[in-house]
Amino acid sequence: MQGTIKKLTDKNFGFIAQDGSDDLFFHANNLAGVDFMDLREGDNVTFEIEKTEKGNAAVNVEKA
Repeated sequence: MQGTIKKLTDKNFGFIAQDGSDDLFFHANNLAGVDFMDLREGDNVTFEIEKTEKGNAAVNVEKA
């Protein structure tokens, strides 16, 4: 899947916007090949979706 970093927090998580779908939560622990501090709002990313207790979340998040 592809999307754009919509919001980053100082608590090591953020949200990814995707066309036609709800924003997805992601945590720094779910990044692949990129450090959380290197991400910026507006960056294009690729990811996979995982179902969690709280809904869908992005995992294996990488810069596109």
